[in-house]
Amino acid sequence: MLAKKTTKNQITLPKAAVARFKDVEYFDVTVKDNLIVLEPVKISPIGSTLGSIRKKMEELGLSEKDVDDAVRWARGR
Repeated sequence: MLAKKTTKNQITLPKAAVARFKDVEYFDVTVKDNLIVLEPVKISPIGSTLGSIRKKMEELGLSEKDVDDAVRWARGR
């Protein structure tokens, strides 16, 4: 598949490439070595993510102390 960059630095992705990402509107763009990498991203309201994070922490059996300890460890590196 081939994609052409326009004079406005826009790239149209081939239908075959985006067909697998029908409900995806945004992609995170990174450059690794000499490659442009697109990763699908779901944008959600700020308030809705906090509840899902707390739910996931509960499922994993993590406490606020565990998070504090992890942050303290990461900052001490």
